[in-house]
Amino acid sequence: MNNNLEIMKDDICDQDVASAIKDMKLNLNLSAEVLGKIYSCACRHARARAASATCVRAAMSRNVLSVNKFEDITRAVNILAENNISGLPVVDRENHVVGIISEADVVSMVGSRRPHTFKDLLRHVLGHPIPERKMGHIVGDIMTSPVVTIHPDTEISEAVRLMDERKVRRLPVVDKEQRLIGLISRSDIVKTMGERLSA
Repeated sequence: MNNNLEIMKDDICDQDVASAIKDMKLNLNLSAEVLGKIYSCACRHARARAASATCVRAAMSRNVLSVNKFEDITRAVNILAENNISGLPVVDRENHVVGIISEADVVSMVGSRRPHTFKDLLRHVLGHPIPERKMGHIVGDIMTSPVVTIHPDTEISEAVRLMDERKVRRLPVVDKEQRLIGLISRSDIVKTMGERLSA
């Protein structure tokens, strides 16, 4: 930008585009208005591409509630209820992520046993666990494990892909030693995309 003046796309008018075409001696059958629309559309695509290339680190929540796998289930249930959240990372004594405990895990404790459906068996063949009534007194007894985690330097587009593929709403963010350092949820991603797209 010349003379420290930052020209924004809204500052460029049809006359500017027409002058640029003339300066470049381009032989185009497109009007300046159409070229302006192409430019605006390209700017939107560039912002969307840049937003999806944002790293998990920029979108994740850092103050994450978690529960130890040896704690009583009552504590996990209370944390979920009091904080109005649907899931918690489960860690061991060294803060390594070993599972997730969700509302679905808690509800499965009171669910009745039922015969497995063809859909259950098909999902099992595809690598998903067969639904079972969960029993136990500590978090480790009813948590979902293994858990899908993600690293902070991964692009959020990969986080979205994993969430869609695994049908989950959140991913624990871990360091190289699999220790919990954050959490990224769909709402975190939506908030970050909104900030990037409106910048």
